[in-house]
Amino acid sequence: QVQLVESGGGEVQAGESLRLSCRASGPISAIATVGWYRQTPGNERELVASIRSTAVRNYADSMKGRVTISRDNADTVSLQMNSLKSEDTAVYYCHIHHPWGSDAWGQGTQVTVSA
Repeated sequence: QVQLVESGGGEVQAGESLRLSCRASGPISAIATVGWYRQTPGNERELVASIRSTAVRNYADSMKGRVTISRDNADTVSLQMNSLKSEDTAVYYCHIHHPWGSDAWGQGTQVTVSA
């Protein structure tokens, strides 16, 4: 089963940017969907953005215009986040879904945005 490792989280001021990376243990299939989710205490994980192949992208309404998801190479998907707000503070998780039913989550990376 593929393993995912996130990196790039940290603490920034409101209005600043962060780039999160999700590295898979092997090449990501072109037909797999890779998504970034986030979760705050007491709430369910919510989708931030997803990508399938190199061009099929989906963004949460709350993040449109502020985030870009991209496939950097065969095993890495990145999430560029700009104009961060305090309400973007959360643990961000990478997820991969294969059409044949094999899914995996990363361990998460903390993003903290100070007002």
